[in-house]
Amino acid sequence: MSDAAKSSEVPPGKPAIKMLMMPRDTNVHGTIFGGAILSHVDQAGAVHARRHGCDRVVTVAVDRVEFTLPVYVGDVLCLHCRTLRVGRTSLTVEVDVWADRFSPPYETIRVTEAQVTYVYVDEDGRPKPVPRPEP
Repeated sequence: MSDAAKSSEVPPGKPAIKMLMMPRDTNVHGTIFGGAILSHVDQAGAVHARRHGCDRVVTVAVDRVEFTLPVYVGDVLCLHCRTLRVGRTSLTVEVDVWADRFSPPYETIRVTEAQVTYVYVDEDGRPKPVPRPEP
């Protein structure tokens, strides 16, 4: 886990995506189902990969997911990403999920964190090299 992930401060910069949590995603306990959050994590990581020039990626591994606090209907999730590793055809992204609570005490808290690995693929689904920034 990175120092940023251990921090209680929202990461700087714009989130990869923001999502309003709706009643359709609740579990039997009335909180948001972990699978719904995991879907948003996967999408945010893929958006982040596109910023690396990888316009077509597939998820190959979710190395770690930690649901630290429940998410409620009405929370707005802000998913912040950073690149942990770039391989020849893959990249690993850390996704921190923060919830903006819109009921007392009106706070923003980290609720989930994950590491997801994507492979950059061509139109036929074959791995291809991740674009490198020009020097």
